[in-house]
Amino acid sequence: MTRQHTETEVGAGLPDRPDRVSELVANMRAAQPSWEHAGVETRVRWLRRYAEWLLDNQERIVGALAADTGKPLVEARIEFTVPVDMIKYSARHAKRWLRPEHPAPPNLLNALKRATVTHRPYPVVAVITPWNFPLGLSLCDAIPALLAGAAVIVKPASATPHSVIAAIEGWAAIGAPPVFTVLHGPGATGAALVDAADYVQFTGSTEVGTEIARRCAERLIPCGLELGGKDPAIVLSDADLDLAARGIAWGALANAGQMCTSVERVYVEAAVYSEFVKKLTAHVDSLERGVDVAPLVTTEQFDVVSAQLKDAVASGAQITTGGGTDRSARWVQPTVLTGVDHTMTCVQEETFGPVIPVMPVADEDQAVTLANSSRFGLSASVWTRDKRRGRRIAARLDAGAVNINDSHANVFFFAAPMDGWKESGLGGRFGGATALLKYCRPQTITAARVAIPYQRYLLWFPYTRVSTALLGRIMRALAATGRRRWRW
Repeated sequence: MTRQHTETEVGAGLPDRPDRVSELVANMRAAQPSWEHAGVETRVRWLRRYAEWLLDNQERIVGALAADTGKPLVEARIEFTVPVDMIKYSARHAKRWLRPEHPAPPNLLNALKRATVTHRPYPVVAVITPWNFPLGLSLCDAIPALLAGAAVIVKPASATPHSVIAAIEGWAAIGAPPVFTVLHGPGATGAALVDAADYVQFTGSTEVGTEIARRCAERLIPCGLELGGKDPAIVLSDADLDLAARGIAWGALANAGQMCTSVERVYVEAAVYSEFVKKLTAHVDSLERGVDVAPLVTTEQFDVVSAQLKDAVASGAQITTGGGTDRSARWVQPTVLTGVDHTMTCVQEETFGPVIPVMPVADEDQAVTLANSSRFGLSASVWTRDKRRGRRIAARLDAGAVNINDSHANVFFFAAPMDGWKESGLGGRFGGATALLKYCRPQTITAARVAIPYQRYLLWFPYTRVSTALLGRIMRALAATGRRRWRW
C-alpha cells in the first residue's frame, strides 16, 4: 500500500545486512518441516497463544506504532486489533480449509483410482511490507502463511519497523517454534530476501512490485503483489449526501490518505454536485489536526502530495478548504479540490495523501467511463439510495472490490478476497480459505481402489494389436457421445 519512500535506517537494533539473509533463510527452512508436520491443530494452538500475548502487550506495541507513523491513537489501536481478530477467525476455520480433498473420478477410466489432494506449504515465505500500515499488513500476511505451515520472515519498511519488531518478539517470548522472525534494513536487504525465499508477498508501489514479479519469474517462484490504487467514488443524484460526504471524507482522509484503498477521485452527478461539494467541504473543514488527521509518514511522500497540489492549482483547480502545507512537520492540510480534470496528476497518479479531487459528471455512464479510465483497479465505492442500482453500477466497474455506501468496508472482511485488478496487483489478500491456500502447493496422490494384476493394465507395455484395439474402443466410448461413440 505504500508508494514513494526511501529506506532510511532507524534505531531499532542493528539493521540486518543483505549477506545475512541467506543464512537466516537456511535456518528457517531447516525449522519449517517440523512446523508443517506438527499439524494444523498444533499451529492453531500456537497462533492463539500468540494472540493472547499480543493483547497482553497492546499498549507497548500501539505506542511504538503511533510513534513510528504519527497516526492518531484510535487508528493505531484499530490497526493493532485487525490481525488479532484475523487470528481468531482463521484459527477457527484453518483445519477445515486445509483438509485433504478427494475429487470424484472424472470418467470411468479413473473409476478404479482414488485421488487425494493435499496442501503443502511453501517452505519459507517472505512478507515485505510498507510504512503506512506496518503492523497490520505484516501480521495479516504472516498469519495465514504460518497457519498453512510455512516459515515466515517479515521485512518491514525501515522507516517504521519498531511496532513490527516489538510484535514479532512475542513469538519467541511464548516459546513458539523458530519459524517466524523479522528482518529490517535497507532496500538491498529486501532484495536479498526476494532472491532467497520460496514465496514473496509484497505490498508497495507498482514500480517495485513489477521488479519483484520479474525477479520471481526468473526464479520460477510465486508472488502475491498488492500495489497502487487510484480509487474512485461515484455519488449519484439519489444518494444521501450527508452520508456520502462523511463516508467519502473518511475514505479519503483516514490515515492521512495513506491507504491503497483511499478515495482519490470523486465523480458526482451534476444535479447534486454543488450541494455535495458544500457538505464535503464543511465536514473536512471541521476535522482536527493531530486528532482526526495526522502528518504524512515520510518527507518523500510529503513532496509527492505537495507537488500534486501545486500542479492542480497551477492548472486551474480551486481549493474549497485546506491547501496548507508544512514540510518540516510533513503536514498537508486536508484539501478538497474542484475544477479538476483528467489531465492533472492529482487525478491520474496515486496521491497517497489527504487530497480529494471532486468532478461533476452528466450521468452514471460518464461516471463509470471515467472511473474505469485509470491504470489502477483496486477498489471503488458507489453512493446511492437504490441498492439495486448500486449493484448494477458496481458490476460495471474495473475494480477488485466495490463498496456501496461505505469506504474501506472490504478491507475488514476477511472472508472475502482483496484482489487488485490491472496495475493494482497480482493475487489477493484475505478471502477465507484462499488466504491460506495461496501459500500452499497442491499435491495429488493417486492410488488404486482395487488391486489389479499387472497383466490387466491395458495402458502398459507391451502394446499389442488386441490391447490397442480394445483400449481404443474403450477410450472412444468413454469420451464420445451419441452414435459417434461406437465408431472406430
